[in-house]
Amino acid sequence: MNKKLIATTVCAAAVTSAALAGPASEKSCCPSAPAGFDAARRPMSNPTLFDLALPRTGVHAIYMHHKLPSQVALAGGAKLPLGGDVNAYAVQFEYALNDRLSIVATKDGYVDFNPDNTNNFSQSGGFADLAAGLKYAFILDPVQQLAVSGSLTIELPTGDGEVFQGNGDGGANFSLAALKLSNDWQFAGALGVYLPFDSDAESTTAFASAHVGYNITDRLYGLVEVNWYGVLSEGAGQSAFTNQVGGAVPAAVSFEGGDLFNLGAANGSDNGNIVTAAVGVRYQLCDNADLGLAYELPLTDADENLMDSRITLDLVLTF
Repeated sequence: MNKKLIATTVCAAAVTSAALAGPASEKSCCPSAPAGFDAARRPMSNPTLFDLALPRTGVHAIYMHHKLPSQVALAGGAKLPLGGDVNAYAVQFEYALNDRLSIVATKDGYVDFNPDNTNNFSQSGGFADLAAGLKYAFILDPVQQLAVSGSLTIELPTGDGEVFQGNGDGGANFSLAALKLSNDWQFAGALGVYLPFDSDAESTTAFASAHVGYNITDRLYGLVEVNWYGVLSEGAGQSAFTNQVGGAVPAAVSFEGGDLFNLGAANGSDNGNIVTAAVGVRYQLCDNADLGLAYELPLTDADENLMDSRITLDLVLTF
């Protein structure tokens, strides 16, 4: 079923691209060396929060295989066995209203949760919360190849509690992103804050991400990224996600959920900083199609978050 879902997502994105791209004479499938902002490549890790500073119309299909740590830290220093993995499938959308302003849909998709410890956790699948909003580039300098933008997205608690979604009343994501191109090099970064509408059910969190990339050839691009996630204010540890440890996860764990989950953990500040690093490549399939693969590891203790490792595969279509 997972393979069918991936194939359906990629095929749908390709059909959408072909329909909007126009005649074949306008969009070549023989890759050529792009120039200026057209040469910018999308970051790969932290995909729901870390985006290019450039407004552009496109579709971003994502598959993540997220390996869970063998055990996780609880308040008071105890450890709870976990193990297993999470598979996530998502499609992000962006529509540029003009050169500076775009509508973005940054979070959606399906989450498949497969813990090894089925005595306390349930194997389950469900939909992620939905998030969408606006991105505006207030600095857009093609001569200096510099762009700086701000984004505001609203996240709705539409997801399923079986996969640690749907708690609280949603919230607002505020972020600032920058991009600088220099010959074959690309430098990008972003920082932001998530403000929940119910600060008892969810934690107030922040993030910062950095990206460095280099055009190895006209088609092949290498990248390195670092991400930080921090807890600014803990949730109240209210009972939630009732089929996982009887709803006790927010009260029991001593960390927050990084980029994919907000647990509302009452002791999230005990291990309030999560740092990850990713290495990857992108390959230009066509003028408007970019395929990416990245491997990510936590630099902080894997027991003190929900990531042991992550493989991300994505397809970026622009038109």
